[in-house]
Amino acid sequence: MKTRKLLSVTTTVAAIAMVGLALSGCTSSSKAGSTGTQTDSGGKITVWVDAPRVPAADAFKKAHPEIPINIVQIDSTVGATTTEQHFAQFDAAKKGWPDAIFFPSNDDIAWAAKTGYTANMSKDTPDLVAGYTKPVLAQCFIDGKYQCLRNDAAPDVLWYNATLFKQWGYTVPTTWADYQTLAVKIATEHPGYISGFTGDAYAPNRYLWASDCPTNDQVNATTVHINLSDPKCTRASDMLSALVDAKALSTDGIFDADATNAGQKLVMSPGAVWWGNYLFEQTWKLPKGSMQAAPGLSWPGSSSAQMGDEGGGLWGFSSHIKGKELKNTDVFAKFVASDPAWQVDLTTGLPAFTAMQQPWLTKQAGDDFYADTTATLATFAPAIATVPTDYAYLLYDTGGEWTSTIAKDLAGGKSFSTAWSDFGTDLVAKAKAAGYTVNTSK
Repeated sequence: MKTRKLLSVTTTVAAIAMVGLALSGCTSSSKAGSTGTQTDSGGKITVWVDAPRVPAADAFKKAHPEIPINIVQIDSTVGATTTEQHFAQFDAAKKGWPDAIFFPSNDDIAWAAKTGYTANMSKDTPDLVAGYTKPVLAQCFIDGKYQCLRNDAAPDVLWYNATLFKQWGYTVPTTWADYQTLAVKIATEHPGYISGFTGDAYAPNRYLWASDCPTNDQVNATTVHINLSDPKCTRASDMLSALVDAKALSTDGIFDADATNAGQKLVMSPGAVWWGNYLFEQTWKLPKGSMQAAPGLSWPGSSSAQMGDEGGGLWGFSSHIKGKELKNTDVFAKFVASDPAWQVDLTTGLPAFTAMQQPWLTKQAGDDFYADTTATLATFAPAIATVPTDYAYLLYDTGGEWTSTIAKDLAGGKSFSTAWSDFGTDLVAKAKAAGYTVNTSK
């Protein structure tokens, strides 16, 4: 997740000019890409992190005082191009790259891998890679090797207000069809109450990724498959159209200022496991004992749940280093991925690293926020396996296109069919502008 509640920041880094940034990373390399001459600082490492990950870097500094570290706090705006622009400067100068970075956007891994920045973690830290399940690390598998590590897992489950379900006599849905039927029923019987959100950049993950709709289907390095007429897309769009017509969904985004008010009227919704503590407890401050998670929903013709994924930040590591600098960077990678001092004690999301999940869940159980905390937490780790693994992070921003078309159109009162058409047109155009050949009929 990218917009977590800020933890206490022990290191503050002011805005840094481009020149200063260029000097803060590792030293020179003869050319961009892992084939260039690699350098060794002698041990000092530079890491770039957003504000919520500063505590991870600080915890590493405390745990490893023998490793000199330069911690640089960067902009964490999802979809911003600032980081990519900095790296383009580093590539041109052939120096300046950080040794490790927490990417502001998961899509950043696409350009970072393409330009040769990201190290082959399959080679550098094979034991660490082996500590993840394949589904949780699927989007890091690029060009036959793992080129990033996931910080936290963010699969969707079905969230519902257990208090209202009991009061109104509703049964928790187990299929997407049941979800649609009940959402319409709720909107009809209790106007103003909602069963989801369409206004944020994670909405396409919540509904389209869950349906395995080909918006981010990478055929090869230069070709993508986008086909919103695919049955796996139309079943999702038909459902969304019906829900929009019934006024069952809020046009707000989950991070909008007005979402707190909308959240008070939320009866159910697919949503990431981090919705529980971040949205419901910390941000919207919903009543303790009201919210509950249930296993994911299945589509017609399948008995297996299939859900989306909303975030789960990525760590990248430099291919431009060797020797002591590389060794210390690998120590940092191991720490942020798998050390309980970060993954259990400080992080707010379900750890992606398998061995850290149960200790983290045990800690969360002590909060006892949910209607049935034991049952809720039991849905989190299994939800990872419900996420389709053929979704790729690419050089275009599907979430950004969703918010600039569908979210904007619906907020402006346009029909879902108009919004859907605008989204499809713009998505293909952006993919082509990013340099991809677009297959629309596969």
